[in-house]
Amino acid sequence: MASKLRFALSPISPEKDITTLLLDPKAFKDTIDLFVERYKGENISVVAGIEARGFIFGPPIALAIGAKFVPLRKPKKLPGEVIREEYVLEYGSDCLEMHVGAVNSGERALVVDDLIATGGTLRAAMNLLERAGAEVIECACVIEIPELKGRERLNGKPLFVLVESH
Repeated sequence: MASKLRFALSPISPEKDITTLLLDPKAFKDTIDLFVERYKGENISVVAGIEARGFIFGPPIALAIGAKFVPLRKPKKLPGEVIREEYVLEYGSDCLEMHVGAVNSGERALVVDDLIATGGTLRAAMNLLERAGAEVIECACVIEIPELKGRERLNGKPLFVLVESH
């Protein structure tokens, strides 16, 4: 996908790491601005960020579009009552949790993470939100690794990415 976003990629994992983006304030701001431009005026009331890197991008997007930020966390990190969604990864299984009552039925949600690989984590996030009655409008990631076919696991849900890894 062509993008206005320009930043140097990490020499450690050049196509799959956001560290150099975060070290460049202009590139980081441009990234947030691209997401905000896409989602402002879309009547999104929930931005759900996946632990941990979704916590970097989600809150500034939520603030800019007037939505609440809902953290989706690994097990036993959230206090109080939670709902959970287990999912399979390429190397095992994991789980995401969300506070009960964080999302109300009928709310419009955006799921945010740094990267989509196999799509399991995004799918689990969508399942959590939909079980709570939210309508997931789209998933948004900075980077996509297309050869891992994660987009196919989203069951047709739109995915917006800024950079494709090759």
